[in-house]
Amino acid sequence: MDVGITFLGNKMKNPLILASGILGVTKSSLESICENGAGAVIIKTLTKEERKGHPTPIMAETDYGFINAVGYSNPGIEDGIKEFSGWKRKEPLIMSITAKDADEFAGLAEKIENARKNGLKCQALEAVLSCPHTPGYGTLAGQGTPEATGEITKEIKKKTNLPLIIKLSPTSQGIGEIAKAAEKAGADAIDMGNSAGPGMVIDVERKKPVLSFGFGGMSGPQIKSLMVRCVYDVYLSVKIPVIGCGGITYGKDAIEMMMAGASAVAVGTAVYYRGKEVFNLIASEMGEWMKKHDYSDYKEIIGAAHKR
Repeated sequence: MDVGITFLGNKMKNPLILASGILGVTKSSLESICENGAGAVIIKTLTKEERKGHPTPIMAETDYGFINAVGYSNPGIEDGIKEFSGWKRKEPLIMSITAKDADEFAGLAEKIENARKNGLKCQALEAVLSCPHTPGYGTLAGQGTPEATGEITKEIKKKTNLPLIIKLSPTSQGIGEIAKAAEKAGADAIDMGNSAGPGMVIDVERKKPVLSFGFGGMSGPQIKSLMVRCVYDVYLSVKIPVIGCGGITYGKDAIEMMMAGASAVAVGTAVYYRGKEVFNLIASEMGEWMKKHDYSDYKEIIGAAHKR
């Protein structure tokens, strides 16, 4: 059985990708994730300048996952590039950026492209248009529309030769049309997607929201069914590959997401539940399922739910 895949021209030992924002602050933390079985990794999203993010508490556990409002805490594009310039592992490194408008996105992409000429070894660029809890970014900046998505994608493509992944929000209406707009403007893949919401958890003793920002994005098993449906819709709408993300905890979850149409699967919250070895665990569970059901290659299950 062939457990490896090729995604955006890069060979991966399995279809599992570390989602952005999960242990993605330093090069050493991502190297550790690779050692524990990830096929590729996405760094924590970078902005034009350093951001401290929202004040704590920024995360709370719910009955079926987590809710967070981190607020894009990161060192800024310049220091972020420096941190990952020494990447030497064979697993693909995917840079991730977000910005307030198309011009700012283009400027960040250009900085990464220039850094590549000076030795930065990354294999793709992710542009995040989908944050549900940071004013000025993502859905709170009106980026979850076909028009905004197309404009941002087009401007980024002018500045980089890297394969471009556009990360969309599961709570945007007409997700298929938004994905089409990204594809038409030159996107090479869709990351479907970010945390859902926003949602809220209230401390009934204090009579106040638990998160300092009030509301935040929901992740974990509580959003898996929503994400499977989004991947299913996007797969029907575009010809470029799709990354399925949201609620992937066990091998069967990843198989389900790939049957909906995902070519690769991003894992995030499951790291909290099963530790960073979750990638080896999920990969093993996927392999066992495929062997039991007489599949020899992951290509055989991608979009299988559509083949009736």
